[in-house]
Amino acid sequence: MIDPTRLELRHLRYFREVVDELHFGRAAARLAVTQPTLSVQIRQLEQTVGARLFDRHTRHVRLTDAGRVLDDAARRILREVDVAVDATRQAQAGHVGVLRVGFGPTLMLSTLAHVVRTYRQKHPGVRVDLREQTTGQQMDALVRGDLDVGFVRGAEADPRLHAELFAREPLVVALPRDHRLAGAARVPLSALAADPWVLFPRTVAPLLHARVMELCEQAGFRPSVVQDSREVYTTVGLVGAGVGVTIVPDTVRRMGWDGAVYKPIPRASVQVALVRPSGAVKPVVEAFLAVARTAKRRVYAGATSTNAS
Repeated sequence: MIDPTRLELRHLRYFREVVDELHFGRAAARLAVTQPTLSVQIRQLEQTVGARLFDRHTRHVRLTDAGRVLDDAARRILREVDVAVDATRQAQAGHVGVLRVGFGPTLMLSTLAHVVRTYRQKHPGVRVDLREQTTGQQMDALVRGDLDVGFVRGAEADPRLHAELFAREPLVVALPRDHRLAGAARVPLSALAADPWVLFPRTVAPLLHARVMELCEQAGFRPSVVQDSREVYTTVGLVGAGVGVTIVPDTVRRMGWDGAVYKPIPRASVQVALVRPSGAVKPVVEAFLAVARTAKRRVYAGATSTNAS
């Protein structure tokens, strides 16, 4: 009885070399083995499949009918093995697969857009699944394993997650266009102590919320919040409608909302963290991190150069 488990890829590759050359000496030379070694391998293959594969004569070698059948199958098998090996190597290098990236509201208007575009260009075989989520949603998804990497404004320490600084985003005051201070070049926060405020709840972005409250307290007041808003787009809309004032990340300005004006806050910023699950890093994530870190170095180098000038 034939035992197919004795068939090895080596046998098929040796067989295919002999088929291509129809000469044991030349085939052995191409394989960098001795001719007796090659002959032994072919005999083992014939014993395994239970058929004579070559008609051997003094001057020539020919495939038998059984050999032609095996040749068709061997070509297909070796081709599929080569494809599988290449796909495995591509996956190990982070060139194929799925990458799930979370990002906070308006962050796609920042350097993150460049990171995603560059990564797609470098790794076209990876499907990038982009998800706009709040900080809390991203952190929960990362812990559950539903996200591979997230960009959040402030990340609370969690031993299950690894966070690294990606950027520092300036914070700005957003005022209604008809606000009494809308025309001022700079607006000290203390001048807004008596104004109504629109603010996102702490659960949406805990550290950003804490930073806003800290800035107000440093200015000598605690904001009178008249309206909570969970979405930055809604927040800016409420400011434009005259409901109140607020503090938002600088990228919000790029939304082009006509109803609001923005004023800088000196030395006020919020950290944007790049967060991933702790432990072993998947190849697609490692490749993405490399692109993000390169972009971060360029941004900081540019900022340093600008400050120096």
